[in-house]
Amino acid sequence: MARIAGIDIPRDKKIAYSLCYIHGIGLTTANRICEYAKIDMETRVKDLSDNKVASIRDAITALEIKVEGENRTQASMNIKRKRDIGCYQGLRHRRGLPVNGQRTKTNSRTRKGKRRTIGLGKKV
Repeated sequence: MARIAGIDIPRDKKIAYSLCYIHGIGLTTANRICEYAKIDMETRVKDLSDNKVASIRDAITALEIKVEGENRTQASMNIKRKRDIGCYQGLRHRRGLPVNGQRTKTNSRTRKGKRRTIGLGKKV
């Protein structure tokens, strides 16, 4: 199993799709990495030699692609900055509501969480 950027990528998949298991690398970026490293995108990970795996690692650093922890840190810092300056998106993050203009009357259960019925209470 090839280990790139601290992630064990799947052996039986083609290299372009296996690279997508690394946080921060999508299919387009994976194709760019394969072109830079001069690796055929149809090649399976189990068929790669150690030299080719090393060339993929070198390609990621040469193309200056932020992956895994570095990418997650940058995203969380961007959210923290927006919360601190108090912009609209920061307020939405702070309240746990959708940020990008989605409707909230009926949907957005993922951000809002489980429904909590307020109700009228007990009659006395």
